[in-house]
Amino acid sequence: MDFKVLILQILNQADSIISIPEQKQITLLELLTKGGIMMIPIFILFIVTIYILIEKMLVLNRESKLPKNFTDEIINRVKNDDINGAKLICEDTKNPVSRMILKGLNKLNTNLKNIESSIENVGKIEIYNLENRLNLLATISGAAPMIGFLGTVTGMIQAFISIAEEEGAVSPKLLSSGIYEAMLTTAAGLFVGIIAYLSYNYLVSRVEKLIHKMEYTTIEFIETLQSKR
Repeated sequence: MDFKVLILQILNQADSIISIPEQKQITLLELLTKGGIMMIPIFILFIVTIYILIEKMLVLNRESKLPKNFTDEIINRVKNDDINGAKLICEDTKNPVSRMILKGLNKLNTNLKNIESSIENVGKIEIYNLENRLNLLATISGAAPMIGFLGTVTGMIQAFISIAEEEGAVSPKLLSSGIYEAMLTTAAGLFVGIIAYLSYNYLVSRVEKLIHKMEYTTIEFIETLQSKR
């Protein structure tokens, strides 16, 4: 018998004896549902995080828009005593900077200290509105991983209870499935925590940039009023 024919017969017999079972495909939804009840609050925190991120980005994009040469136009009109024209520009712009300047323009008949106080009070309100709900993102970034860890601990307890109730030899499949299902909550909690943490830092940087722009514009405005008095 030819040696090559013999090798082929052996391989064919091996293929008929050894059969590799196909791995069952698990969808993402099925994987998440295996995490247990602690996946529900983690999912809610994820929805809240995405909502705050999108909502604050829309607000910051809108409030950050300032027409080109806005500050120069306001200062030139104030220097030329065109106060009504400066007010019209602020009313048409509608952002934190314009609202602060408009408040100052409405107080021109008072002393400089009152003008500064009025602008500062409006600025505090604007900053509060810009920073609203950002602390919630910071809380989620710390709470989500803790909830995930709690879910892992409770899941491990349930897994070991099932192992203890198992009669005879413990199946490795039972042990591994219980552990990986418990670990899902930790992975989900860390994922949501990372998203919330990155979102918080990104939004804080955007808010700080806008606050610096507000401060710079109001300082220029106050200096212009000081030069006229």
